[in-house]
Amino acid sequence: MKISQICALVLLVVVGSAVAFADSINDPKIIIQGVAGGGGKTASGCPQCKLVGVNFTFSVPKDGSGTDFFTNNSGKNWTSLTLIETGEPAKDITCQFSFFLTCTTKTLKNGSVEIVLSGVHGDNPRTGIGAGQNFEIVFACQSGSCWKGGIHFTAHAGTTPEPGTVALMITGLGMIVSRRKLWKNRFNS
Repeated sequence: MKISQICALVLLVVVGSAVAFADSINDPKIIIQGVAGGGGKTASGCPQCKLVGVNFTFSVPKDGSGTDFFTNNSGKNWTSLTLIETGEPAKDITCQFSFFLTCTTKTLKNGSVEIVLSGVHGDNPRTGIGAGQNFEIVFACQSGSCWKGGIHFTAHAGTTPEPGTVALMITGLGMIVSRRKLWKNRFNS
């Protein structure tokens, strides 16, 4: 590789890293994890947890930070979780999560903010939120209270694999079948 290409690659990595680090002093942060930071125990281990189904609502604590406790009482494993903030939209929300692989935020046309947590993998400890599993949603900020108290959220949990995951699985299976036929033809000739 030429020196100029290496320099361009290094510059791209440095700029990408700088952009990825938002201003953490003013950014509201949402943290979704097992109760007390763990993997989430069953309902009996969390008397303060609210039992929720696939669709539920909740609010940011009145002082703008704090923790809400929940138990997945839907009887289904959740492979994604979509949260839509419906009060005064918070800006530059950052996510921290332990159950899912990705978190994206998007401002909707009506000014609300959509937070989508998705992506699970069987070999990864981030396997979604299982049926009967406890989890907590923590509202935090690096400096003071950056969430407005009383902002309402609606939540919807996805219980089937994402279309992208299904497409990747089908593509992989197709490649395995085509390779098998190729190998079989080579051994027969």
